[in-house]
Amino acid sequence: MNDILVFDDVLLKFGKETIYDGLSFTVKKGEFLCILGPSGCGKSTSLRLMGNLLEADDGNVTIEGLPPEHGWNKLAYVFQSPRLVPWRSALGNVLLGMELRFEKLAKSTMAETANRLLDMVGLHEDKDKYPGMLSGGERQRVSIARALSVDPDIILMDEPFSALDLNTRWRMRSEIIRIWQETGKTVIFVTHDIDEALVLADRVLLLSNKPTKALETLTLEEPRPRQIEQSESLTQQKNYLISLFRKLEQPDELETV
Repeated sequence: MNDILVFDDVLLKFGKETIYDGLSFTVKKGEFLCILGPSGCGKSTSLRLMGNLLEADDGNVTIEGLPPEHGWNKLAYVFQSPRLVPWRSALGNVLLGMELRFEKLAKSTMAETANRLLDMVGLHEDKDKYPGMLSGGERQRVSIARALSVDPDIILMDEPFSALDLNTRWRMRSEIIRIWQETGKTVIFVTHDIDEALVLADRVLLLSNKPTKALETLTLEEPRPRQIEQSESLTQQKNYLISLFRKLEQPDELETV
């Protein structure tokens, strides 16, 4: 697989605070990468750099070889909150993504795409419902359909399931794997949950404390669907990540790479 996104020795400062100090990693086309790290290390900030919402102080970020100011339209976001327009139906919210990005696209084509995607996420029967009539998981599925509607090469997901109850989170994890496998999109998924990363990812990128660098990258070859407690290798990787997190809480004990 080719690298679709590259962070190359990225330096980022907010005032006098250094956020990233030589952050480097790559994402391959079609893979599911989870970015994991301690609170405040800059996981979500990395998505803002990808989307041209922030500019690095040094180093390079590229999307399919392009800088973010030219590659942003190859991306779509799914946020922690669904951010749906309350006066638009589920269908209307999916249409909104296309209306904002594709001004000249025929309305009939938009409607066909929106209906197909709502069917993909299991909400075709609920397309005329407004956000207030949908559950939290259903609203997040609408936001996923909206992201897919602009046909991005890369979907950026910023802790999209963290506000959901435990059972809904497990269902949504299964749903996003199904949708990823069906669409072949590249997914970059920010999470603070070790179990979530191990269940979802092809690779897990672990970030250090600030000033942040790539501390470790784990490749997961366990077939899906995954149940950590029934897999010796996943259990070992979970314990390894837990041990690294404990060391991150005591930086003097951590030998960074």
